[in-house]
Amino acid sequence: MLFSTRYYKNMKRKHQEARALLDRVTRIYAAEEWEGGINPAQASALLYLARANRFSRSPSHVAEYLSSTRGTVSQTLKALMRKGLIAEQRSAADKRSISYEVTPEGHALLEGQSASRAALDGLTNAEAKQLATLLATLARNALRARGGKSFGLCRTCKYHRKRKAGPYCALLDEALTPPEADEICHEHAEAA
Repeated sequence: MLFSTRYYKNMKRKHQEARALLDRVTRIYAAEEWEGGINPAQASALLYLARANRFSRSPSHVAEYLSSTRGTVSQTLKALMRKGLIAEQRSAADKRSISYEVTPEGHALLEGQSASRAALDGLTNAEAKQLATLLATLARNALRARGGKSFGLCRTCKYHRKRKAGPYCALLDEALTPPEADEICHEHAEAA
């Protein structure tokens, strides 16, 4: 829901500027995504799948992460499959259960040079860390207001454990590979 004119006039100036800048950056990035042969929704789904762990790549997880409907996400995933950017994986245990893997072509598209990447590369490490912290706080606040799930990185979850053998998920009782500790999980619960 968009802010009303009255609300916008009463909003503190610092919030007006932050909202306007966030909207502007989002639009710049969305316009750039069209140039890669995919639309912004497809780009968001592809990026999510590239960052999600093996437990979090089902259509319902993608829909929940993107705050979209399952039907819309289903069409988005089908388009990404037709373009060869993702591949469908059926569970051996339950043939009805589907998840998706990003193909080498999908990873290549995500790794391609872009104006947004150049803009982020122009930040110092300290600036990038500060920006990530602020955006994470903003996302958390928005999700709390909407009653959404955090979908955080495994290593920041209260169920994440470090063991001699490597990372471990205490909730799912599963050993994890080291890279999975830096992937997004739909079971994420903020550590206290």
